[in-house]
This record gives sequence, structure tokens and C-alpha cells, in this order.
Amino acid sequence: MKKNKLYNVAVVGVGAVGIEMLRCLKQRHFPVGELRVFARSPRDIEVDGEKYSVKAISPEGFTGIDIALFAGTEGEKGAAVSFAAEAVKRGAVVIDNGADFRMDPEIPLIVPEVNPKDIKLCRKKGIIANPNCSTIQMVVALWPIHKIAKIKRIIVSTYQAASGAGKSAVEQLKKELSALNNKGYEDLKISDAQERVLPQQLAFNVFPHIGGFAEEDYTSEEWKMVKETHKIMHSDKIKISATTARVPVRTGHCEAVYIETKKDISLEQLKDLLKNSASIVLVDSPKDNLYPLPVDAEGKDGVFVGRVRKDPFVKNAFWLWVVSDNLRKGAALNAVEIAELLIAKKIKCLIKVIP
Repeated sequence: MKKNKLYNVAVVGVGAVGIEMLRCLKQRHFPVGELRVFARSPRDIEVDGEKYSVKAISPEGFTGIDIALFAGTEGEKGAAVSFAAEAVKRGAVVIDNGADFRMDPEIPLIVPEVNPKDIKLCRKKGIIANPNCSTIQMVVALWPIHKIAKIKRIIVSTYQAASGAGKSAVEQLKKELSALNNKGYEDLKISDAQERVLPQQLAFNVFPHIGGFAEEDYTSEEWKMVKETHKIMHSDKIKISATTARVPVRTGHCEAVYIETKKDISLEQLKDLLKNSASIVLVDSPKDNLYPLPVDAEGKDGVFVGRVRKDPFVKNAFWLWVVSDNLRKGAALNAVEIAELLIAKKIKCLIKVIP
């Protein structure tokens, strides 16, 4: 890929993440030549006042495409399973937001602030995986600390917004909140259960169930945070345990992250590392009631960190409160930043088979 040239880009999917990808491409002035938008069925959509013509996805649609952004669907098999190889055969580099390729040892799993050098591995299969939203914001916050003090243990509890499960989950939350204004709590639980896309009522509720239950009774979302962090940070010796919960918030994931480090580091040093690291915004003034909130993070690009404090009973142990817009840095923005990294590193797909 040549610097200062234009690139033909495809966006696959027009759900919450796909819409955000279109928004990020425009807001960041990505050097787009031709833009093609694909979904299962054709339609016209409008994003921030701009109209897009959505075409039905097909293998031939990727002819001439340089970069294909697959919006993906957490917890389900995305379009990338059927069409990523077809895009690669036609010369595109695929950046997939779904979970299908993340743990493939031959496919890089990239967070540009953490492991940009891994991107060169995409030459083998022409595919790059975008990590899980909760993993992205956590590793962005922890990487500068790990580089200096070597993290040996992570315990994380997440408080994940409805939009992490897609537009239908946000609609469920809206319907439940509206219904609670018009009828009793018990009536809501009984009459609206059949309309839920989430496993439980979300309005006025919190439940620790994201993904399916897997080994040791941890959910698939919890295991993603473990395995993806090991892969991205190139260290499977970090002891990681996670609990992931869904909360009645529209957009913006929150995480309470506990870490223990091998090397000595002071609280002041740790805060300085965070303050001076790319993409991190330190919001940490407890006396002024200032700390990251999902309502403030929505629509913004940063990973917001606050409530940074030492564990008074364990040496070299700290707590952090980490908040980010799960649709942006947790998905669409990270994918677009990977595309920008491709351009900066002049990496292109080497598997061009079908002209």
C-alpha cells in the first residue's frame, strides 16, 4: 500500500458496529477511494445526514477492494466465515470484528497501541482479527504498566452496556424502561419475557451472563478476556480471572480491574504512565467526584481510567476503573485504526488469486 493514495474500502454489516465504522471512516478522514457497504439484503441507510446505498453481499462484490471491514456479531458466526476468504482471494486485507478468527495462531489479534508489530503476520492469510470490546479497553489501560512493571495477575469485573449485544438489546432496554412507566414490575417480567433478546430482563437489573457458559462455569465472554489478553500481550503466564455482567446502560463498558505487578512501582509512577500513554485519558480526582462514567465516554475515542489506587494489604497491587465506548474503541474505531496501521506499515494482501 502506498502512502497518500486512496484505498477502496468495504464495510460489511450495518448494525451498531457497522454504522460506527462508517462514522469513524468519515470522522478520521480515512483515505477512501471507493466505499462499498454490504449486508444480507440491499437497502438505503442514512448516517449523520449522509446516505449510503447498501448492496447485498456477494464474493464478486469484493473485486477491487483493498481493505474489507467486517462488523461482525459477538457470540454468533459472522459474515466473515462465508466471505472473508473470498475477499482475500480478490486482494483485500480483511479486518474482522467478530470472534471467528481471534484465536487462530496464524491470524494476528491487534490493538494498535499494544502489539502493532504483529500486524505483519496478516500477510499469511490476509486476515486480521479485532479483539473483544472488553479486552481492548483493558489491554490499552494495562499495557503501559505491564511494559515497566510486568503484571503477574489480573482480576477484572466488567459492567457491559446493552449496545454490546447489538441494536436489538438496546431496543429491549428501551421497551422495558418504557413498560415500567406504564405497568407493574411483576407484569413486565411475565408479559415481556418472550420479546427479550438477552437472557434476562435488563431494565432495573444486572445479570452476570454474557455469552454461553463454558469451562469451569465461566462464560465465553470471560474466557475471551483471558485468552485474548494472553495472545495480545504475548504472555500466557499472567493469571487472569474475569466476571462479566450486563448492566442497564445504553453504551459504554465499565471495568473494575485489579492487578499485581512483579516489579516495584509507586502509585505516582503508575499514574504518570497512564497519563502519558496513547489513547488513555486519566480522570482521577476523587475529592472532586471526578472519575470515568459511561455517559461521558459515549461517542468518544479514548479509554478513560480513574479510581487508581493501591491495595493497602498487598504489595504492588492496584485497582483501576476503566471506561470506554464499546462501539468505538471497543469495536469500530479499533478496526479503523488497524486499517490506518496497514497503510502506515505499507502492508498489503499477498494472496491475490481471483482478478
